[in-house]
Amino acid sequence: MVEIINYSDEYANDFKQLNLEWLNKYNLAESHDLKIINDPKKTILDGGGYIYLAKADNKIIGTAGLANEGNSVFELVKMAVAPAFQGRGISKMLLEKCLNKARELKAEKVFLYSNSQLTTAIALYKKYGFVNVDASNSPLLTADIKMELSLPVS
Repeated sequence: MVEIINYSDEYANDFKQLNLEWLNKYNLAESHDLKIINDPKKTILDGGGYIYLAKADNKIIGTAGLANEGNSVFELVKMAVAPAFQGRGISKMLLEKCLNKARELKAEKVFLYSNSQLTTAIALYKKYGFVNVDASNSPLLTADIKMELSLPVS
């Protein structure tokens, strides 16, 4: 059984390793990524963001974060699932947890940066209503895709 839990410092290495694995697989790791995965507390949590972890058999098998960008806008960051657990709906669980948290916080928009190599992830984002927007202002050199989802204000 997979459960989604809140991040705590004891899982810092799991968060780092899961994200490094996919970043390195696609040759996408760069200094902006490393800054986040080396200090998620400072770069995500301390700014009013959230990190969720997927846990199964007492192991961390997935991650996803919401970075608070201010003005009711959040960035979906560092979504990863261990290769042995891919294809089981874990990314969907993590994405839904992040989007539900964004709605709870009355966010108006959630955006993300990605790379066109990540076709499975991009298809998932589209399924949830994310649309492509101009990616030219990306802080990531390797991000050739930016997507956003507008959330209804209640």
